Parts: sequence; C-alpha cells; structure tokens
Amino acid sequence: MAFPELMAMMGPGRGPEGRGGPWGRDFGFGPFGPGGPGGPRGRGRRARRGDIRAAILLLLAEEPRNGYGLMQEIEERSGGVWRPSPGSVYPALSQLEDEGLVRATEHEGRKSFALTDEGTAHVEEHRERFGTPWETVGEGAHDELHDLRRSAQALAIAAMQVAQTGTKDQLGEAKAILEESRRRLYRLLAGDAPAEGDE
Repeated sequence: MAFPELMAMMGPGRGPEGRGGPWGRDFGFGPFGPGGPGGPRGRGRRARRGDIRAAILLLLAEEPRNGYGLMQEIEERSGGVWRPSPGSVYPALSQLEDEGLVRATEHEGRKSFALTDEGTAHVEEHRERFGTPWETVGEGAHDELHDLRRSAQALAIAAMQVAQTGTKDQLGEAKAILEESRRRLYRLLAGDAPAEGDE
C-alpha cells in the first residue's frame, strides 16, 4: 500500500502544512466514507443538501470557522463516516451568505465565516428541526467499519514512525510490507484465494 493511500485511510489527518500537508487530508478519505468515490455504500444514510446547510449553521453558532475547519469538525463528529467535500461546503457557505445568514471575514489572507444576527435567530428557531446531522448521516454505519478505520490509523502511525526514524534498509522493508498489504486487500475485494504463503 502506497503511503498516501494509507494516510487517506486514516480519515482525520493533521499534516505539517496546515491543510493536511503532504500526508494528511488532502488525499481525501478513500473508500471509507461518503467523501470517497463510491459514497456510503450502506455505511450510513447519504447526506442530503439540507444536512450540510444545517451542519454549517449549527457549527457556526458555536464559533466562527473557516471552510476547512467546518469539514474537519463534521468528519470528526460523525466518527469519520461523513466527510463533506469542498464542492459541497463552499457553495453552501456562498448561498448562506446570499441569504444573509452567514458573513465572511478575512484576516491575513484567511477567510473565516460567522453567523449574522439573522443567522443566529434562524438557528435558534430551527434548532430542533436541524437536530444533529453528523449523527443522522452516520446512522447504520457498521461497527466493522470503525474497527477497520482504527486499525488503518494504527498502521499508518507505525508507518509514519518508520518514515521519520527508520534506516534506509528499514524504509525499504516497510515499503515492501505496505505494498504486500495493498495487494492482499485488493485480492480480498476481488474474492481471490490467498496466494501461497499469505496465510
């Protein structure tokens, strides 16, 4: 398994470059959540357009956040099941701005969003209807998915430690281990029998 693919499996990431860095969120969430290419595939209800609006409004009612912070918070609160994409978050923010519910401010080149007075009143009026969309979207997610995600996180942490402190020989051996893991996982998906020596 290539290192970026492994990091993608981890879900929430905080790479050294702020937006996930070369090893963090910029690689997406792979096949393990609604942000991946295949969508939820039975691991929870697909997010509706209103879910992202409600989630944004509820989170901004707590404190101002930027777009990336909103995506990160939704993913963390849903346990990694729902990772909204920039293509859903930023258009929703623009629409909420047009409706006068959200305002954007810029500081040192970074844009942050906060509720307007009208937005605050709107959230209080509809809070019961909004509920907790990050939990609703995750309903029906299998325990096995969360277990697999935790295992992927532990493996990725171990790989990062080797990458940071390992010798040249250890790096080569670690790469071989990850590549073999990737091949075995794809064989598992394909329904192929384990190769000799895999067991």
